[in-house]
Amino acid sequence: MLDNLPIRKIIHVDMDAFYASVEQMDNPELIGKPIAVGGEGARGVVAAASYEARKFGVRSAISGAQARRNCPELIFVKPRFDRYQEISKQVKKIFYDYTDLVEPLSLDEAYLDVTENKKGNPSASLLAKEIRERIFKEVGLTASAGISINKFVAKVASDYNKPNGQKTVNPEEVVGFLEALDIRKFYGVGKVTADKMYQLGIFTGKDLKSKTLEYLDSNFGKSGRFYYYIVRGIHNSEVKPHRTRKSLAAERTFHENLSSEIFMLEKLDHIAQEVEKRLAKSKVSGKTVTLKIKYSDFSLQTRSKTLPYYIGDKDLILEVAKDLLYQEKLSNSVRLLGISMSNLNNESKIKKPSKPETKTVTVQLQFEF
Repeated sequence: MLDNLPIRKIIHVDMDAFYASVEQMDNPELIGKPIAVGGEGARGVVAAASYEARKFGVRSAISGAQARRNCPELIFVKPRFDRYQEISKQVKKIFYDYTDLVEPLSLDEAYLDVTENKKGNPSASLLAKEIRERIFKEVGLTASAGISINKFVAKVASDYNKPNGQKTVNPEEVVGFLEALDIRKFYGVGKVTADKMYQLGIFTGKDLKSKTLEYLDSNFGKSGRFYYYIVRGIHNSEVKPHRTRKSLAAERTFHENLSSEIFMLEKLDHIAQEVEKRLAKSKVSGKTVTLKIKYSDFSLQTRSKTLPYYIGDKDLILEVAKDLLYQEKLSNSVRLLGISMSNLNNESKIKKPSKPETKTVTVQLQFEF
C-alpha cells in the first residue's frame, strides 16, 4: 500500500505540558505540584495542566470550578502568553538548525521534514533525540517526539511515550501500528466521531480498515475518505514552513451573563478593537466577519457576513458585528461573545515551498530511518 508513495522523514515535536512546565520552570516552588494555567471558578477555563494535575482528571478546556472539584489542592496560575511566545521562539530556533522545513502548529508543537537536513544525518530518530536533548539543555523543558513517514503518523506517535519520550514508526511498521491503535488515538477523530465509530463497531484501526470507502463516505461524509486513507498510512500533506493564516479572532467570557444587547455592544467594541490590533500585527484584513455567541446554557451560535471588500478597521468590524447581533433575537442570556475575521487577503503573500525531488527521496531511503 505504501510502495508507490513518496516516503518522507517527518518529526513531530510536542512540548510536554508546555504552559504549565514554563510556570514550574520559572517558579521552582511549583515543581512537583498540581497546577493549572487559567482562570479559577465557574467562569474560568483551564488552558493547560501539569502532569501532577492530570492524574486527578484536570485537563485543558474544563472549567476552573470542575478542576477544583477534581483536585482540591490544585494551584491556579494566570497565563503569561508573552513568556510562552518567548520560550517558543527559543525552541523553534533549535529546529531551524536542522531544517528549514518547519511547520509550527502552535506555540508548543511543530512538524519538521528532515528527509534532507542541515546535519547530513540520515537517521530521523537520532535527530529527534538530539533535538529533544538540546531543548532540555538550552531551554530547560522536556519535549516528546514522533518520527515516521508522514505528518499523521508522526503526530500520533509523538503522544505514544509522553512525557519526555519518543516513538519511531518505521515504513514497514506503519500499517501494523495503525491497525492496533485505538480509534480514539487517531489524530482528527474527536469524541463525537469516536463515539459514533464505537456504535458502528469500529474500535481499532483494524476495524476501520475493514470498512469500504463507500461505507465510510456514507457514514462520515467528506471525512470518510480521509479516514479510509490515513488508516492505510496514506497522508501526502507536505510540511509547509509558511502556513497561511486562515482567520483571526478574539473573544471574551463574562463574569456575569449578559441579557441586555446594550451591554453586549459595549463588550463587542472592546473585542473589535482587539481584532483590529491582531489584524494590524499580522498585516492582513478580511472579508468575512463572524459573531460567536455562547449562551448561559453553553449552547453555541455563530452568525457570519461576507463583504465585497476587505476590512481591518475596528469601526467597520464593529458595525458588521452589530448587524449580526441584531440579525435575530437572542435565545438566552449570553456568557461569551467573540468576533473572528476570515477570507483574509494573505493568500498571495505566501510563497509555496518547492516539492522535494522524488529522486532525492529515493536515495534517502537507502539509509537508516
